[in-house]
Amino acid sequence: MKQDQPESSIVVCPDGPLIVRGDFEIVTPSGLPVPRDRQTVALCRCGASAIKPYCDGTHKFTKFRSGPAVQEGPAPEDG
Repeated sequence: MKQDQPESSIVVCPDGPLIVRGDFEIVTPSGLPVPRDRQTVALCRCGASAIKPYCDGTHKFTKFRSGPAVQEGPAPEDG
């Protein structure tokens, strides 16, 4: 990973999943690790995925809406 990029990042996709990139661990409510084999994953937000916690695209068929759009502006600076 480039030095100017964070170790991990989360992108909120409008009406879709959370795209998580980088070095992170996903765990169940009891703390057990959830297997993953990729550096980048899409996490379900609609609740209808057959492969939770991962997104399978079902949000498109259920017409999931995430609510008001996130306001985009300049990226925050590390300080």
